[in-house]
Amino acid sequence: MLNKYPRRKQQTIKDEISINGIGLHTGVETIATFKPAKENFGIRFKRLDLKECPEIIADIDHVVDISRGTTLGQNNFRIHTVEHILSAVFGLQIDNILIELTEKEPPVMDGSARPFVDVLLQAGIQEQNSLQTELIIDQTITYNDPKRGIDIHILPSDKFRVTFMTDYKEPSLGTQYSAMYSLEDDFVEQFAPSRTFCLFSEIIELNNQGLIKGGNLDNAVVFVDKEIDENDIDELKKLFNTNEKIKISNNSILNGTKLRFANEPVRHKIVDLIGDIALLGIPIRGHVIAARSGHASNVELVKKIKKTYLKTLTLRKKYEDTSIYFDIEGLMKIIPHRYPFLLIDRITALEPGKVVHAIKNVSINEPFFQGHFPGQPVMPGVLILEAMAQAGGFLVLNSIENPESKLMYFTGVNQSRFKKIVTPGDQVIFEVRLDKFKMGTCKIHGIASVDGIQVAEGEILASVVDRNN
Repeated sequence: MLNKYPRRKQQTIKDEISINGIGLHTGVETIATFKPAKENFGIRFKRLDLKECPEIIADIDHVVDISRGTTLGQNNFRIHTVEHILSAVFGLQIDNILIELTEKEPPVMDGSARPFVDVLLQAGIQEQNSLQTELIIDQTITYNDPKRGIDIHILPSDKFRVTFMTDYKEPSLGTQYSAMYSLEDDFVEQFAPSRTFCLFSEIIELNNQGLIKGGNLDNAVVFVDKEIDENDIDELKKLFNTNEKIKISNNSILNGTKLRFANEPVRHKIVDLIGDIALLGIPIRGHVIAARSGHASNVELVKKIKKTYLKTLTLRKKYEDTSIYFDIEGLMKIIPHRYPFLLIDRITALEPGKVVHAIKNVSINEPFFQGHFPGQPVMPGVLILEAMAQAGGFLVLNSIENPESKLMYFTGVNQSRFKKIVTPGDQVIFEVRLDKFKMGTCKIHGIASVDGIQVAEGEILASVVDRNN
């Protein structure tokens, strides 16, 4: 469901800022430029190196590859290894941002999300006017792969949390566990600095697959899981294009790289997971519990979340991702109602002559609550229908010439249903369609929803008449 908790404002960054480096898997030199974006823009990438500079929304439907990273694709172009940069954006709760790239992969930097976090904080976080909506997980969603021992779930929770367990057969890694209880308190210092990692035995095979072309001992932690001789070292030097000494230290990590955390690998797994969760395109309130999960299983979980809440997410898109917007002043120019009987607060989408979406924020200060079930306030059903009719009046009057000279009066109500009570703190979303309009009479059909759940519907008949001067 959409959130019933106190809502924060949407956020972008204050200033444009850039960072440059080499791509982990493609080895290309890349400049990533972060730019502020308008409300409801979301997170988007833009390829400056391609003709017409195409954009792609960071969305789970655009995932085309999960080979040791998450790759987005659309119309024959790709952006590789987006998880670290998305993790930084999601971890800082930035909702709207444009990320321009001069190549097909963001820079890997030191293999963690921290360099991206640092430049975004340097750019500054800017609060916007529109409220942000969270997806509230109200049921358990599970993905598992028994053959690989992978289990990943998301459960209801009062905030976004992650619990993660890895279990490697290699003694240098072993079994590791970590938990992140709060993005605000934990992400920047406790998880963002953790770096990507691999096993020594994987390096040659990854390279043979056309991956890790930009990998080196400065942007990845390499755990030694086999006996290494001089031939292995020589081959590694050729791969990394270096003459520097490569050695095995007592901590079983190439060149004795010091871990930033005792359980840095599993913390990096949480960073990757957060980047993949960002592809849902909406902040989320739920507890992810993962065992031995990777990009493939993360992506499958996000797909299941989207499928489960598709109707809710589609509804959100309808009333938030739109440039059509009429506030109270805009409403009062069209419909004659005034306080306390102006029962809609905002028009969020309008297709003249076809459909309108409107919002009513139900406050405890509504005058009808003083006498309607005092002590256990419930919005009267007839007022829900009245609000629905006002939205319908706005729709109808916007489809005719000189709407300011007309009024719309109720003439009948058919097939009205009340399925759930509306109480203080609810945000009622109306979708009203014009079914028929002929000779000054019309028929409209409206649905009222709260948190993606239908609370009422009705068919309303009305007449359009001249307004008296």
